[in-house]
Amino acid sequence: MHVVVCGALVENGEVLLVHRSPTRRAYPDLWDLPGGHVEAGESELQALAREMHEELGVRIVAQSASRLGDWHAGSGDDAVHVGVWRIGDWAGSPTNRAPEEHDDIAWVGIGELGGLPLLFADLAALLPA
Repeated sequence: MHVVVCGALVENGEVLLVHRSPTRRAYPDLWDLPGGHVEAGESELQALAREMHEELGVRIVAQSASRLGDWHAGSGDDAVHVGVWRIGDWAGSPTNRAPEEHDDIAWVGIGELGGLPLLFADLAALLPA
């Protein structure tokens, strides 16, 4: 099973999403929360901090993170467990530092999530209004 973390940067009723490149092998051309695989020896929060810095150039305040829930996808060797976190505080202005993975990033109103092709359709239900 693959263990993955993703983080919701939420500000002024909007959440930052990344658009997975159409050339990605897994889940191409969908909007998603930024994040990635938990590496050996890392906690979920350590992986989240690393991924948010690698992908967006922001430094999260780990104490501001709260777990929103979990998603599960695939089965067998392709099974994925995703820990979903809300990040309340961070330093830096998010930019796309992983253009090979994401071809766009955007702040999206939480109420507008239903109109997007999302990797996990129930994302809006996890986020506070």
